[in-house]
Amino acid sequence: MAEDKQDTNITESGDSPEDSIGETGHNAEDAQHRRVGERLADERRKQGIDLTAIGERTRVPLRHLEAIEKSDFAALPGITYALGFARSYARALGMDASAIGSDLRSELSESGHDGHHAPTPSYEPADPSRVPPRALAWSAAGIAALLLIGYLVWRSLAFDGTVPDDVPVAQQETGAVPAEAAAAADAPDPSGDVVLTATDTVWVRIYDGAGKRLYEKEMQKGEAYTVPADADNPMINTGRAQAIDVTIGGKKVESLGPADLPILDVGVSAEKLLSRGKEDDAQEESNATAQ
Repeated sequence: MAEDKQDTNITESGDSPEDSIGETGHNAEDAQHRRVGERLADERRKQGIDLTAIGERTRVPLRHLEAIEKSDFAALPGITYALGFARSYARALGMDASAIGSDLRSELSESGHDGHHAPTPSYEPADPSRVPPRALAWSAAGIAALLLIGYLVWRSLAFDGTVPDDVPVAQQETGAVPAEAAAAADAPDPSGDVVLTATDTVWVRIYDGAGKRLYEKEMQKGEAYTVPADADNPMINTGRAQAIDVTIGGKKVESLGPADLPILDVGVSAEKLLSRGKEDDAQEESNATAQ
């Protein structure tokens, strides 16, 4: 009796257990063959999540998420981006990201988009918060212009060949200081102290115009004597003039006489020492004129 009742129930319903199993498998197969975008969109709606929220979670632009849901792969930057965006979308919904990526790769291959490359990028308007203020940009441009003008003015002045008026003519032409100017710069100061310094052992005698002895001794190497500035026509007597260096105000002048010849009554005041060269030049000019 129980078996007859079970058969009657099966007959009345019109479905057998085998038919129910077949229908369930058919529905699962249909779900699996649906497009990835549709499956993601259905799951999102099922969870009651707005697409904008998915964009905030994944950092994927909203237009790309919309393109994935519509399977509009031509609107995506490329196959790599499409797969990455879809996986991120799936993770945001708690779905199997690897399976979604694999299914999408198959879908792209079947639809002929597996060789899809990124289109020419279209640039969106820049974020206003990242654009420098117009006043700042104009200020930077003005500073750059002033620097350029300053450089051009400096260059024109430096290379136009202009020479200041206070530079001597000889220096303007040759770029060097004239010999006369150089000699004048090296000339000793007539008001400087006259110092006699022994470069070797040498006997000296210093006296004034009245014959009064001012200094007399055998000087040793490195020993120095300063001629009194108020001495009346001081003079020197020595047998080795080459062993004595003479300076006026710290600047060396010519030797007192020839080597190894005694000298007598040679003036050692600054005036006499500085006039010696001039007197020699005058004598040479006189001799030349006489000839």
